[in-house]
Amino acid sequence: MILSFLFFLVLFLGGIGVMGIAHELPDFQALVFCSGLLLVTLSLAFVMRQAGSATRRSNNWSGNATE
Repeated sequence: MILSFLFFLVLFLGGIGVMGIAHELPDFQALVFCSGLLLVTLSLAFVMRQAGSATRRSNNWSGNATE
């Protein structure tokens, strides 16, 4: 659980960094920015998808209550 959190934290911060350097590139600015945005979005989606949430939602994506 902690290793996956750290991995997705690095992915999140890396995506922010990629978006930050996109304006300095002479070519492919939009492609680099969109790839950074994709990294940030995927990292947040996977972290929110993790099982064992503290909210104990009964209506989560898998349909089962978290434990």
